[in-house]
Amino acid sequence: MPVADGLKWRPDREQIKPVDDFPRTTNASGRHSYCKPCHIARGNESKQRLYGGNREYHLRRRCGVGEKEFQELLAEQAGVCAICRRPDPEHLDHDHRTGWVRGILCFNCNGGLGQFKDNADVLARAITYLRGTTWQRVLIHPGVFQMCSPTRGRPPSQRS
Repeated sequence: MPVADGLKWRPDREQIKPVDDFPRTTNASGRHSYCKPCHIARGNESKQRLYGGNREYHLRRRCGVGEKEFQELLAEQAGVCAICRRPDPEHLDHDHRTGWVRGILCFNCNGGLGQFKDNADVLARAITYLRGTTWQRVLIHPGVFQMCSPTRGRPPSQRS
């Protein structure tokens, strides 16, 4: 039904609501057919009906795998994060360029890769930086280690 006098018909509830309750769009009326709460409810119902839930929908849409494949990959990783080896990772990691799934990571490891934009060169420089600014244990004789001072950096402030 067309928009009139600032009101619009809600087909799913058989109600008339203010036009401002309907998000803007480029269709002829300039507004969506459903108000925002109804649009969200319809989307959630579709995800449940077609995919069995929100998680399955997002796994399929973003990475092309389902919960079953996720659980198989997690079992291959012995139930731990592929990077830090902490238990119960929940994030399916994929290559943003190719779309290929790489593994399952914990929140922190997944976020770390994202912050480095999956760039191996930048990650290598970060490793070099850490090794050059932190004390290192160096094996000088079997079972004997020496702590070597960093090549860069400065001592912590008195307040630390």
